[in-house]
Amino acid sequence: MKFFVDTADVDEIRDLADTGLLDGVTTNPTLIAKAGRDFKEVVAEICAIVDGPVSAEVAATEADAMISEGRTLAQIAGNVTIKVPLTWDGLKACRTLTQEGTMVNVTLCFNANQALLAAKAGATFISPFIGRLDDIGLDGMELISEIRIIYDNYDDLTTQVLAASIRSQNHVKLSALAGADVATVPPGVLRGLVKHPLTDKGLNAFLADWKSTGQTIS
Repeated sequence: MKFFVDTADVDEIRDLADTGLLDGVTTNPTLIAKAGRDFKEVVAEICAIVDGPVSAEVAATEADAMISEGRTLAQIAGNVTIKVPLTWDGLKACRTLTQEGTMVNVTLCFNANQALLAAKAGATFISPFIGRLDDIGLDGMELISEIRIIYDNYDDLTTQVLAASIRSQNHVKLSALAGADVATVPPGVLRGLVKHPLTDKGLNAFLADWKSTGQTIS
């Protein structure tokens, strides 16, 4: 499973990219607003750091305007992925931009029928929102499983399942078990994947034992 980080914090992205674990980045208007910088400038800087897809979301809601904005954003760098909402206009824009060779991430997916439509429209990625479904008492992970089954039923559907609105390390594990192609996670969740209390306990014991020998390696 690929890891995308969900942030517009350039310093955070650069630090995570240094691990070699980062396959891409997703942004949205909320994250850009938090960054407090020029939208296109931030996207360009992120694209220079990360070789993989970098999602930049359109602000328009009408198909022709989405397409126009998408074309403008796509000129920033070759790895820009245009993020459009899962609406009729968004699907129209997805189709046009995909046919022009631009990667498209269809976002705000909340059921399997929507995911099927996005794949038929040629989406590169579909972004089902796990956490937001959990918030209203539904099982977000069930949606990932349903989309995976549907896509695997048809060889001509090549859209990648991008598990979004991930809130915890458990969400990441369950997404991988369900067969998601990508998990886009907040930086804190990605960093938390490495942590386990027994790892810390074991390391402390090893360090204590090594110190007791009075030796050095260098």
